[in-house]
Amino acid sequence: MIFRTKKRIFALLCSVLFTTVAASADVLKVVVNDTINPITAEYIGRAIDQAKQEKADAVLIELRTPGGLVDSTRTIIEKILASDVPVIVYVTPSGGYAASAGFFILESADIAAMAPGTNAGAAHPVLSGGAKIDDIMKQKMENDAAALMRSFVSKRGRNVEVAESAVLQSKSFTEQEALDKKLIDVISPDERDLLNKLDGREISRFDGKKYTLHVAGKTIRPFEMTLKQQILGFLMDPNIAYILFSIGMLALYAEFNNPGAVVPGVVGLIFILLAIFAFNLLPTRFAALALIVAAFIMFGLEVKFASHGVLGIGGTVMMVIGALLLVDGPIPEMRIRLLTALSVSVPIALVTIFLMSIAYKARMNKVITGEEGMLGEIGTAQTVLAPEGKVFVHGETWNALCLEHALPGDRVQVTQVHGLHLQVAKLPLTAKTV
Repeated sequence: MIFRTKKRIFALLCSVLFTTVAASADVLKVVVNDTINPITAEYIGRAIDQAKQEKADAVLIELRTPGGLVDSTRTIIEKILASDVPVIVYVTPSGGYAASAGFFILESADIAAMAPGTNAGAAHPVLSGGAKIDDIMKQKMENDAAALMRSFVSKRGRNVEVAESAVLQSKSFTEQEALDKKLIDVISPDERDLLNKLDGREISRFDGKKYTLHVAGKTIRPFEMTLKQQILGFLMDPNIAYILFSIGMLALYAEFNNPGAVVPGVVGLIFILLAIFAFNLLPTRFAALALIVAAFIMFGLEVKFASHGVLGIGGTVMMVIGALLLVDGPIPEMRIRLLTALSVSVPIALVTIFLMSIAYKARMNKVITGEEGMLGEIGTAQTVLAPEGKVFVHGETWNALCLEHALPGDRVQVTQVHGLHLQVAKLPLTAKTV
């Protein structure tokens, strides 16, 4: 009887605890302060899935982005539209913006919000690298992007015509303009004020269902990237990936020139593999990668062959051009900057040319050790050389062979070395020792 009573009390406590936890579900916060790329899409998708599992009241995406890749943007929009948990996209902090891809994400949310002093828009599609396109292709891209915008803006109850103008005419809007034109739902200075303003508001989900938000006073719980996502997010900066690749190539170059050093080879291989992994996620021109590899080959040839800097300069030019063409991003933030290309390529070229000059001087200097160092040395006959005898050369007495008859005191010069025997030639009387 006592056991049954304890069991009922335990079940009651568990029920009360579960009800309390369910009633105080959190708001899961995601912070996006970078370009829109595959890692961003994975991060947001994982947060939405986690919010569903935890039955969170909402997902809050704090957004500040210059734009990004179309495929990643579509993936994020798909996750937001299919989310069982309401998604709030909040452009913040003041001075921030949601341009290009960021505007699509903002408009796809259940609640679109902006902080004072922010702006959004300029969502006209561009080709990777900012290349010019013909009129037909341009029209196709514009129509496709406009259709994507219309597909969810109308169901969110926002102004379709004005949203389309951000795509077709590259218009951008301040937070007050966006609110007046019904592109966003609320302006708020901070996240706590935002949740208070949204509390009790009824929204229409993408599937047409009505939902009332209860988010005032709820705990805002940050949702962090995994370690893998943090590392890949860092590597997704094209400038970082390029620097890692260049350092890796230089380390491998050092290993090839000093076999057995091991450490440069291991470090170089790790850096190159990390860079290639990042390039695989970025819109990369692998022909440009081949151009950079060819530049390092030219640096190596500069050391082996004295071209007086021609190969080194050519390699530097190839490396800079390869860097600028390497990542074919649709926005400047997703391309390698000229400053990065120059600051990496020029020092590597200078180091290579410096090594080349040392190697060239070493080749030009006379060998002063071993058998080769004895050739040309001048000494003095100590005995009669007829044809064999003793000579004093380089501070030592040697057995020597002279085809010409030489007397003690005659000056002789070494012409050949055979182990511990020298072959010498008699010098004229005017010859001087050096």
